[in-house]
Amino acid sequence: MHLKQAIILAGGLGTRLREAVPDLPKCMAPVAGRPFLYYVINYLRSQGIEKFIFSLGYKHEVILEWLEVQFATLNNQYTFEDQPLGTGGAIRLATTKATEEHVLVTNGDTLFKIDVQKLAEVQMSNEAECTLALKPMTNFDRYGVVKIDSNNVVQDFQEKKQYSAGLINGGVYVLDLPKFKARPLTEKFSFEKDYLEKYCQEKKFYGIADEGYFIDIGIPEDYSRAQKELQPPQFELKEIDRSWTLFLDRDGVINIDKDGSYIFTPDEFIFMDGSPDLFKKLTDTFSHIIVVTNQRGVGRGLMTEESLTSIHHKMKDGINKSGGKIDAIYYCTANDRLNPERKPNPGMAYRAKADFPEIDLSKSVIVGNNVSDMRFGRNAGMHTVFVSTTTKNIHLPHPDIDLLFESLADFAKAL
Repeated sequence: MHLKQAIILAGGLGTRLREAVPDLPKCMAPVAGRPFLYYVINYLRSQGIEKFIFSLGYKHEVILEWLEVQFATLNNQYTFEDQPLGTGGAIRLATTKATEEHVLVTNGDTLFKIDVQKLAEVQMSNEAECTLALKPMTNFDRYGVVKIDSNNVVQDFQEKKQYSAGLINGGVYVLDLPKFKARPLTEKFSFEKDYLEKYCQEKKFYGIADEGYFIDIGIPEDYSRAQKELQPPQFELKEIDRSWTLFLDRDGVINIDKDGSYIFTPDEFIFMDGSPDLFKKLTDTFSHIIVVTNQRGVGRGLMTEESLTSIHHKMKDGINKSGGKIDAIYYCTANDRLNPERKPNPGMAYRAKADFPEIDLSKSVIVGNNVSDMRFGRNAGMHTVFVSTTTKNIHLPHPDIDLLFESLADFAKAL
């Protein structure tokens, strides 16, 4: 099973953060220049989640307005508590929007970098009702301790108190919705106490320990720590070596863009000045060169996929003859802006990562001539370079752009 849908609990008030973050939902607390929810969403997308259900409450309009601006192409729905329902009631309300039988549940104020699909595998292989992601901890007093047996079956949830070591409930679960909904639960209830603790002895709950990065910004000390740990490193060209990957948009970067239309035939594909010769240097600099391009003309029926293939053959042939190479070309023909592979959604980056496991997206650069390319890069965890071949009114500093050049040739010269 490939898990594709997640419920994010984003209705918290953030009582312990009132002084640092007044009048904001806890998940919207600013961390390294962005709301914390930004990091949660993009990590889940890197793990294959494509559909999101936001469980909202306090100041829900703040979250919805931000999603519309920052994640306008995110496939999402939401539910709203008009009165507090507890964690369990909030989850149960959110499940009314679910379209999958199994969903991931997580908190909008906690980032636990688990292997989501591995958690789903444990869920399916054991026909579990609920599978928990467990975090190994030492010297803690903030979370309930989970006891599991040798088969990863959850045996007990101990009271919250001081322990020197153990597995804690990381607040990330996979739920079998038909089984969960069949439980005789009230409208308002605690997921931990009234569901997990109450039914854990039936041995239908499983757990898996994960050493992934964990931070809960509801704790003031962790909130301060997150400011440093989630701050993206400053990007400098001198850091690039053969372990890095270059992602390139196509039209307006490699070839001359056709304003207001599409490149329909190989004859219409004309390299930008300095290209394809500059690909020799780019190939010598980067370990992989990947082209990622939206090609909605195919989806709209204005051209065929065969024509697109012919165009790409001409592009690769010209680059090869100049001593360069393109390792792969990914394109999205979908008209639907919510398609996970249509930029600025980062799906094509994750496809490249799956095909080339050695790619490190934190050591990757996207060069593009549209802000959507830059957001694609940011969403995937890359560094971003904007080329002003078709848009001249972009200036630094810009939240989605690290460096700005006039063209791909100028970027190559600066390496």
